[in-house]
Amino acid sequence: MGAERGKPPLDEAARTDEQSARWLAALEAPGIAPVRAELPSVDDLPDVLLGLAVPHEAVAELLALRDRFDRDPSARLLLERAVAGLLHRPDEIGGGIAPQTLPTGDDPLGRCFPIFVYLAALPHTRALHRTRGIEDEVSRASLADLGRQIAVHRRRHGETGTTPPGWCSLAFRGELYQLGRLQFQRAHLLEGLAPLVIAAGSASDPTDLCASLHIPDFRGPLSPEVCDRSLERARSFFARHYPEERYRTAACSSWLLDTQLRTLLRPGSNIVRFQERFRLGPPDSEPDDHSPVAFVFGDPTVAWDDLPRRTSVERAIGDHLRSGGHWYHGRGWFPL
Repeated sequence: MGAERGKPPLDEAARTDEQSARWLAALEAPGIAPVRAELPSVDDLPDVLLGLAVPHEAVAELLALRDRFDRDPSARLLLERAVAGLLHRPDEIGGGIAPQTLPTGDDPLGRCFPIFVYLAALPHTRALHRTRGIEDEVSRASLADLGRQIAVHRRRHGETGTTPPGWCSLAFRGELYQLGRLQFQRAHLLEGLAPLVIAAGSASDPTDLCASLHIPDFRGPLSPEVCDRSLERARSFFARHYPEERYRTAACSSWLLDTQLRTLLRPGSNIVRFQERFRLGPPDSEPDDHSPVAFVFGDPTVAWDDLPRRTSVERAIGDHLRSGGHWYHGRGWFPL
């Protein structure tokens, strides 16, 4: 049986979009080995989704879409190719091809397609974690970022999807781990920081590795104590599970490192104390006002005049924008 009646095949729809066409071309490149891509059965899928922290509101829609891959050979083939691309050179930093949403109009399978790629990749990722000896608690917490991204998408758009669709590829390829309050990504030295880190003697080459910090917005205050515990876990985690890789540096690129926050928040605030851990490099030259609005208020499209002023951070972000100011991504590092 072919595509659903009235709906073009997923790969055909994707080729009508320039970005999706480039993605398909990358998946067709030589050297990408086939990968077994099996989705959980309809009976097993709810437990798998809930284990990944997928919101209950999204489970029914994903269940309804699941059997499309059994009935539509073109959807099945594209799923297999996408999983093979995602898992190309697994465990290698910067490898693989992140899945994309597909421009299928009102067909929900297009926007949900990356979710099914991650679901089909899940057994491979869990096997990779077991090979590395990674504890089940860390594995589950890291992969549950998929559910968080689905929750973010539903909050912003009122429908099931992922925001952004390729972000979870880091966790499903074994590059990103949730270790307490913070996430740590196996990465090379961040652009703009390498000369500073090398000059300080903490690296010898721009291709040296660093643990790139990410700060999820759903795990409570960014207190010094919880950050200390996360950093201690990261030191032992990488030494134990990636002994062949040397992580001497922690780095971060975030609006949380915009030094303007130091003048707008009290000196002892969690964000200011988080900034004080870092040796800061040059910030981005172009403003990024959407990131702090998205992370603090949950929706980057909210009009600045409508931003609430309930907390000191909300007041700092909103008041600065309303006064004509802008926010910038800062970069920083410290010895790990």
